Amino acid sequence: MSKIVCCFAFILILPVPDCQAQAEVNYAIHANIIYRFTKYINWPGYKKSGDFVIGIVGSSPLYTELKNFLVNKTVGDQKIIIRGFSSSSNLSSCNILFISEDAVGGLKKIVTATERLPVLLVSEGNGLARKGSCINFTVADEHLKLEINKSNIEGRDLNIASELMSLGVMVK
Repeated sequence: MSKIVCCFAFILILPVPDCQAQAEVNYAIHANIIYRFTKYINWPGYKKSGDFVIGIVGSSPLYTELKNFLVNKTVGDQKIIIRGFSSSSNLSSCNILFISEDAVGGLKKIVTATERLPVLLVSEGNGLARKGSCINFTVADEHLKLEINKSNIEGRDLNIASELMSLGVMVK
């Protein structure tokens, strides 16, 4: 487990090119980190059967990166499926839901639609973990950082490992 934590920490300290434009974000790193979340977040028992669904709301190169990176990977015995969604879709089938930068305008609607469901909301943008997201990708000092809102995670009947919390900035 400590090898995974070290690898995860190393990924987070890698310098990120100027990320002002979405096209310049290295979504391969995002895909790797999102997969690592499956090791540090615990879903309730009833979400540990069937497919493990990672959904993406909005248009993002992350969709392709996840498809490529997660080929033949599993979460326990669950096959990982990547699906695109609109903010008005039924999102309850997701285990992880990534809200892309172009879809953050619908964050409040998504938070309300998935309230009390064991769906880990992951976003990208400034301060979104304070606005309902569970984990938010942000760039500070040219490094990819995680904002983690433990209350938002626990309010969704999910448990987060202390190792993951130690790698991010805790927000309320």
